[in-house]
Amino acid sequence: MTSEPIQSYPHSVDMVCEEELLIEKVCELYEQISRLESLKPCKNVDMLFTQLVLTCIPASPIDVTKLNKTVQEVRCHLIKLCGEAEGHLERHYSSILASYDNPLDHLNIFPYYSNYLKLGLLEFTILSQHCTHVPTKIAFVGSGPLPLTSIVLASNHLPSTTFHNYDMDPLANSNAMRLVSSHPDLSKRMLFHTSDILDVSNSLKDYEVVYLAALVGMDKEGKNRIIDHLAKTMAPGALLMLRSAHGARAFLYPVVEPCDLRGFEVLSVFHPTDEVINSVVIARKYPLPLHSLDQGLPSIILPNKCSEIQAFNPLNHPNIIEELAIEDQLL
Repeated sequence: MTSEPIQSYPHSVDMVCEEELLIEKVCELYEQISRLESLKPCKNVDMLFTQLVLTCIPASPIDVTKLNKTVQEVRCHLIKLCGEAEGHLERHYSSILASYDNPLDHLNIFPYYSNYLKLGLLEFTILSQHCTHVPTKIAFVGSGPLPLTSIVLASNHLPSTTFHNYDMDPLANSNAMRLVSSHPDLSKRMLFHTSDILDVSNSLKDYEVVYLAALVGMDKEGKNRIIDHLAKTMAPGALLMLRSAHGARAFLYPVVEPCDLRGFEVLSVFHPTDEVINSVVIARKYPLPLHSLDQGLPSIILPNKCSEIQAFNPLNHPNIIEELAIEDQLL
């Protein structure tokens, strides 16, 4: 007999204990957050959400799909609370920025601006791996009152691309427009549409790339309904960029699984390990007639290539990316 199983046993016990402590801490913070009268930015709100983020950021093997029903319900409610708080935070800073003559010169007052710079570079690098040319038109679904992703990409990475920003909230679009209206370049390349994306069909064929914000579709059913709509209305061969979450970070944002992307080829999935919370998923719309999608066409997962990882060296974070190993299911 060998002693190896005995040696590995304490490690597995430690992992179980760590997971239980993590769940206990998250549930404790959820209870405190859910008792708040308002989620608008203030010292107490900021402190609790900072604690929640710091609790969920460290790498964790936790699989949120295997949590018990009670914790699953806590997670669902917590994601909605995070979304509501994020909305208040963006509206708050959008209003402050709009008070400046040149709002875009002061974006660094937003506490998570550096994260958006890193995420923008990350997503641009991933996009560059799979896009054969510079896209002329990109749609961003769920841009909100502070459309930092579009601003960062348009300013730093795609200086000739036009960005069409979609949001259901007319006030969010109004606030966002105030941020770019005085800028000589972005005022021409940042357009805003007040629409439910499920009501948008023909114009989605015009975009080479569609971004889907993390909090568009707060639950799995809502997210999948939007993905299915995009699969039927995007141009064949167009790219879909989505944000997901991995490990304990899935207490903060909805998870998009490759199997949810019906009608798309999943090209790659990347899980950051630093303060950038969202995972990044890129997929390509099938170059097939639309009626094929109505027949329940599944998603196809393509094998990742090691060369794709090399593109992330400019981030100067050698451990920022953990590649989700995807097997070639066609073999």
